[in-house]
Amino acid sequence: MSRLPPMPRDPEVLLVNEFFHSIQGESTQAGRPCLFIRLTGCHLRCGYCDTEYAFHEGTELPLDQVLARVRDTGEKLVEITGGEPLLQRGVYPLMQRLLDEGFEVMLETSGSLDASRVPPGVRRIFDIKTPGSGEADANRWENFAPAALREGDEVKFVICSRADYEWAAGVIRTRLADAKVPLLFSPMWGAVKPADLAEWIVEDRLPVRFQLQLHKVLWGEKRGV
Repeated sequence: MSRLPPMPRDPEVLLVNEFFHSIQGESTQAGRPCLFIRLTGCHLRCGYCDTEYAFHEGTELPLDQVLARVRDTGEKLVEITGGEPLLQRGVYPLMQRLLDEGFEVMLETSGSLDASRVPPGVRRIFDIKTPGSGEADANRWENFAPAALREGDEVKFVICSRADYEWAAGVIRTRLADAKVPLLFSPMWGAVKPADLAEWIVEDRLPVRFQLQLHKVLWGEKRGV
């Protein structure tokens, strides 16, 4: 089976895996109620992926129908996630229309694709792939140059081991030493003890924010939260 399902060619159509209304579980916005739009398809296969069902499951929906679903919830914070949402042409008009209608928009992206076309005003949450993910070679470092990162962006690392931590700390000290955006470290669920990661960060005085996947703390590994 191909890694990617057939993608809509019409930028006014999106292949949507699911909508769900929950608590934002990650980033500096953790704890806020949020509407999630999960798009179908991903070109990566990270070892810690918890949404493999989004690789191929999805329904084609017109952009107007997606926007109507968002409006009906009454929620003002919207996150577009995946999969890898930047694989779909329709994600760009979706983000712009949401901004134009006054929504606060977040985008969860691997950072392996060019993110320069994301409309200003969207909070881009980049997930830099560590060696433990199995996809570190996919990182597009141009996205993380000082001139490329914008106010409102955030960069996170999922730490799968002590070796991953050392690798990520090296990236912080070299490539992201001058970054003016939040830098987030998360322990891989079930692989790294949260207390261990917290202690490593404190010991090294690393200028990052420790975070847990709050939705998993609340509900466990459950779909739609």
